[in-house]
Amino acid sequence: MAPRDLMGAAEDLADQFLRVTKRYLPHLAHLCLISTFLEDGLRMWLQWNEQRDYINMSWGCGMFLTTVFVLVNMFGQLAGCVLVLTRKFVPYACLGLFMIIVLQTIVYNILWDLKFLMRNLALGGGLLLLLAESRSEGKSMFAGVPSAGERSPRQYMQLGGRILLILMFMTLLRYHGGVFEMCQNIFGLTLIILVAIGFKTKLAALTLVFSLMGINVIQNAFWTVPSYRPLHDFLKYDFFQTLSVVGGLLLVVALGPGGVSMDEHKKKW
Repeated sequence: MAPRDLMGAAEDLADQFLRVTKRYLPHLAHLCLISTFLEDGLRMWLQWNEQRDYINMSWGCGMFLTTVFVLVNMFGQLAGCVLVLTRKFVPYACLGLFMIIVLQTIVYNILWDLKFLMRNLALGGGLLLLLAESRSEGKSMFAGVPSAGERSPRQYMQLGGRILLILMFMTLLRYHGGVFEMCQNIFGLTLIILVAIGFKTKLAALTLVFSLMGINVIQNAFWTVPSYRPLHDFLKYDFFQTLSVVGGLLLVVALGPGGVSMDEHKKKW
């Protein structure tokens, strides 16, 4: 089969998948996207004393401030998750969850760890896509009068979200390895570039969803590690962060790339 025929068959398969799942895909995307916030909020609740002691030991700021930090994290994340899942005040929920990301980046010193910083930025990209979904298309300053080449804020949010999402995959690239790892890197880079520029976007994003889920289940199998070992929490954190990025990619599949993309420009050619 010729490469063009193979690509056409893959796109037809992706379109068929979307037709079958279009009613459920956005809900699944939302659930995956907020999963890391939900898990972290519940962890703050269930490990209340451990979290306070850790922050107090790291910063030495006293029990009052550490208690405030844990409370803000717990209620901010759980409330944001409830609002997203119920589709109520989603822009405010996205803003609150984004502020939680910024707060944790500073408090946990993630700012100086490039790998974790890129993953947090990818998580922010997912929230940007969720915010774009919640917005109606931007309106022209002159209501009812179309403008040639006009771009809405939603379209730029989708572009920014796509670009930030691919940072997750940059952390998965293996710079030392054999031929298989090299082929895996080339395959992954090709897909993330396609998502970033918005070319064959739905097919590329859907392929990344299945690829990332496979990697996540294999590399971050926290359920195979006893809960008393520190590795358990580390893998669990990575698993749910990756699952949230999968949710962002599912939003790309469900919504499409938006107006600032090659797929959109192809329609005008």
